Amino acid sequence: MRIIIDSREHKNATILIENEFIKRDVNYIRSKLPFGDYYNPENPNLVIDRKKSLAEMCVNLSDVPMKDKKGHIRRDKNGKVMTDKKRFIAELDGARQFGQHLVILIEHGAGIKCLEDIKNWKNPRLRTSPLAMSGERLYTILSVMKRTYGFDVEFCDKKDTGKRIIEILERQYEGDNTD
Repeated sequence: MRIIIDSREHKNATILIENEFIKRDVNYIRSKLPFGDYYNPENPNLVIDRKKSLAEMCVNLSDVPMKDKKGHIRRDKNGKVMTDKKRFIAELDGARQFGQHLVILIEHGAGIKCLEDIKNWKNPRLRTSPLAMSGERLYTILSVMKRTYGFDVEFCDKKDTGKRIIEILERQYEGDNTD
């Protein structure tokens, strides 16, 4: 098996993953991917987007304006305010347009094994920010988006991410991901 790791994946975040690839004799390279983080060119209909936690997923679904390094609100080429949610939706649209099935793999652990488990998740940010996303709200948004865009959501412990990426990318996905 060969795996392409998106070049924008932080090197420190992928050390354990790459070690698992080496242990299992999986060849990998880093290259920019149009969407997602892990791709097996021998199985071109499937791509994985790795998220380090449910908290990262909350950020990806946020309508809060993105800011540049100087603190200025970022705008797209048409002058519209950019948000992580718009960027995330563009990635979902891109995968769908190219006929690729997207699997969002969330490294959360701690009792989160399926989408339903998110309902009971207590976002630690709620202690300091009453506007932070609750587990119930995250579950609802992800469920609607999953139906709309046809992606899958899976979970794993951080120590098992490399193994799970290999397992997912070995699956054969033939169908389209539209409803």
